[in-house]
Parts: sequence; C-alpha cells; structure tokens
Amino acid sequence: MPAAYDSKLPPLASGVRETLSHISTATLATRLFALGLRQRFLVGVSPLNPGLDGFVGEAFTMRFIPAREDIDTLDSLHQEDNLQWLGVESLCDGQALVIDSRSDISAASAGDMLVTRALHRGAAAVVTDGAFRDGHVLKTLPLPTYARTVTATTRLTSFHVADLQVPIGCAGVAVYPGDVLVGDRDGVIVIPRHLVERIAEEGREQEELEAWLHHRVHQGEPLLGGLYPPSEQTKKEYAAWKAASEQKETAQ
Repeated sequence: MPAAYDSKLPPLASGVRETLSHISTATLATRLFALGLRQRFLVGVSPLNPGLDGFVGEAFTMRFIPAREDIDTLDSLHQEDNLQWLGVESLCDGQALVIDSRSDISAASAGDMLVTRALHRGAAAVVTDGAFRDGHVLKTLPLPTYARTVTATTRLTSFHVADLQVPIGCAGVAVYPGDVLVGDRDGVIVIPRHLVERIAEEGREQEELEAWLHHRVHQGEPLLGGLYPPSEQTKKEYAAWKAASEQKETAQ
C-alpha cells in the first residue's frame, strides 16, 4: 500500500455531523464562497439513489490513472496488492470513499460488490467523478452513491488504482483525506477539514434565516427593497422574531 497522507486529524467536534446533515449543499456553497472558496461543489456528479436524503462523511480518497493492458487484467483482481480491494477494506465508520476517476466515464469506477462491501464497512457514501456499474442494484442499497452516469464496462478497461489516502481531484475539486463531504439530492460539496466547524455553524444560521425569508416570499413580498439578500433592517426584524419565538418556547 502506498504511503498515506498523514493528516493526524482530530475527531470531528460533537454535533458537527448532525448539524451538517440538515444543511443543503447550496447553503454550504454560499458559506464557503463567503470565505473565498469559489467552487467546492462536484459539478456533474449526481445521486444514483435520490430517494435517500444524503450523507455527511470524512473523505477516504482513491486515485486512478489510465489502465495498462499488461497490468490491469482479470488476474490482477486476485493479487494481494489490489489497491481497490484494500481501500474498501480500510474504510472506517463515517468515511466517504471518494474516487478520482479523472472525470472519465468510459468505464465503471466500482460496482455493486464493492459498494455493498463499503456499506458493511460502515461507509457514509461512495462518490466518483466517473461512472458506476450495476446502477439498478445501487439504487436499492441504503448507501448513498454519486457518479456522473452508469456503464457496464469494467474498470480494468480504463483505470488502474494508483494511490489511497492522498490528495486528489474529483470533478475539478481538490479533496484531501479527512475533508468533509456533504451530499444531498442535488449533489456533493467538499468542506476543507479546518473550516468544517465554522461552516456548520454559519450554515445552520443561514438555513434558519432563509426559512424565515422564504415564508415572507410565500406571503407575496418582493425580493427588492431589502428582503433578499436581507438588508440590515431585515436582519434586525429576523433577530426580533427569533428572540420572541425563543421566549415563547421558554415560557411553554
């Protein structure tokens, strides 16, 4: 196995995973943009089982390079140094397997056997910027899977697994081991690990504010004039409403 990226990351703070599970990728993209990170969404990567709500997981990375005919054979699947098998067997609870398939959909990056094994290893999700096979099976599994498309073509046709747990690119986004991925029915976004607590808190606050604003829009109010994006006056009105609501809950 290649030398892993030694990040020595501390555990996620208590409650962060739960908080993120209630925040949309759209809101997270806005919070990241506010900090100068312009594109952290995996554009073109969609859920294969959209009936599931989504996931929050820590990145376990896998990097592909082009296949070579004398190395990537059916017999190579039985070798002890089969990194794809080793990677899946190394997954821990709450990790999301993220595969750098070079945005190539000419062959499948994984299929139902590997994804099912990842499920039983406790994975949070399996994500690729390429394709998966056995899409009809993946749709039935209780493990979120995200890809560009589905194909029957075996991985060996196009890909060789070169590295595990190293920084990769997935759909043009840099992913470091331990970064936090959040998936919903729109897709997947990647949060740098050192920002995750801040993004979770700011995202929660934005979701609460926008739920209140959405209600006002439904009442027929126009966006122009300071409703959205909220002006300082609108923010004051929200703060007053929130304080009154909290006071009412306390009194009950």
